[in-house]
Amino acid sequence: MFKSIKLLHKVPQVELSNRRSSSQVKTAVIMLNMGGPQHVNQVHDYLHRIMTDRDMMQLPFQNILGPYIAKRRTSEVQKKYAEIGGGSPILKWTNIQGKLLCEKLDKISPNTAPHKHYVAFRYVDPLTEYTLKEVEKDGAKRIVLFSQYPQYSCATAGSSFNAIYSYYQKKKFPDNIKMSVIDRWATHPLLIKAIGSRISDEIKQFKEIDRNNVVILFSAHSLPLKAVNRGDAYPSEVSATVHAVMEEIGYTNPYALVWQSKVGPLPWLGPFTDDALKGYVKQGKKNFILVPIAFVNEHIETLHELDIEYCKELGEELGVENIRRAAAPNDHPLFIDAISDIVSQHLRDNITVGPKFLLRCAHCCNDRCYQSKHWYSKVCNSN
Repeated sequence: MFKSIKLLHKVPQVELSNRRSSSQVKTAVIMLNMGGPQHVNQVHDYLHRIMTDRDMMQLPFQNILGPYIAKRRTSEVQKKYAEIGGGSPILKWTNIQGKLLCEKLDKISPNTAPHKHYVAFRYVDPLTEYTLKEVEKDGAKRIVLFSQYPQYSCATAGSSFNAIYSYYQKKKFPDNIKMSVIDRWATHPLLIKAIGSRISDEIKQFKEIDRNNVVILFSAHSLPLKAVNRGDAYPSEVSATVHAVMEEIGYTNPYALVWQSKVGPLPWLGPFTDDALKGYVKQGKKNFILVPIAFVNEHIETLHELDIEYCKELGEELGVENIRRAAAPNDHPLFIDAISDIVSQHLRDNITVGPKFLLRCAHCCNDRCYQSKHWYSKVCNSN
């Protein structure tokens, strides 16, 4: 019998205030992510920004087609947000993570304290340009650009970094600020342990007799094959995370990497999560855990696509015996330890920008990407 999982939208009651006076901010940790609408009335502008961002996707006649698609999809997407409580919790989770991160950094890295986290979303408030103005106003001496995508893709992390580059094309980068980049962290040991812990928590919810036969489906946001063939690092980095997690839990279960959230008619990286579930059920598999392997906090892709569309609706349709979803890392202590270790090590090593970040895809055709990476090399290494 199908067992519904509990929805994971509830956010712990943690004080989110992270206000410091200008004189109290030495190191600004800017947490970069796509973001998500906090209210249904933000959905249209959110979609419009996505559909007109050529770093995210390339459409013919994008200035015309992008706004048309955004308008057409708004009502459908609004309904999905309404079904998870009226908005995305990604800003709340990022603020919780950032607050806990900086509290820990103040203790373990006193030389770079006080630290303050800032959230820079790509497509919804707080938008990148607003956040950068806030950082400058607070008088931070050092900026750490910290991608909240563990695995790097030009369409996600790349777009966020390009947005920062674009902001500073309109004004000179301050001479008195040192900037550095954390662009990927797909196999950090504590991230792997945190995900492994989430999986172990869910496996315990199955009947003991079934536990070793539970199929673990690691689900990540898909990518157009055109981007994969250009040389985008994302598929290989997601795969590296999956194998590190399975090694962490001792390869106890059958597992597969699957892909979700395809948009539009073009070919995307598969197999898709829903198709994989259908295929494994045909093979006689009855128990599943879905693991959001590329998301560090709950949002629409976990709370609606995985929880409602796949675990509940598709699970019932297929007659699955038991299908559960592992929670995203959220505020798991091991995850907070992971991001704290990543940033503190980055600060200790006095790293500015890694060579992998500066390497473009083998078949890159984005002039802005070339200009952006050249700018980062110059700015980060000059101060």
